[in-house]
Amino acid sequence: MSKEGKIAIVYATTESYEKARKIASSLLESKLVACVNIIPKMHAIYRWKGKIEEGDECIMIVKTPTENVDAVIKKIKKMHSYELPCILVLPVIGGLKEYLKYVTDETRGMIK
Repeated sequence: MSKEGKIAIVYATTESYEKARKIASSLLESKLVACVNIIPKMHAIYRWKGKIEEGDECIMIVKTPTENVDAVIKKIKKMHSYELPCILVLPVIGGLKEYLKYVTDETRGMIK
């Protein structure tokens, strides 16, 4: 199945709201994504290098056509401060047709 015409959600976490806003603005300015929802605070508990760690983080929920996913991941990783950022891609299997069209329309003419 072709990637073209399909939509994906990129889920990523950051250490702060300010960092999430910077990444979101860059993704939007480059027309890689149509929308980024930022959830400003969550508490994470995770295993890292053999120890249990915890801290506050911010969630980004990014909507983009699947053909932009690799570029979105690359940009998030480049701008991120974590050694190993959480960046996950979730396929969208459906939704409001008009919204899916909006995501595609708003990312046309991607700026590299």
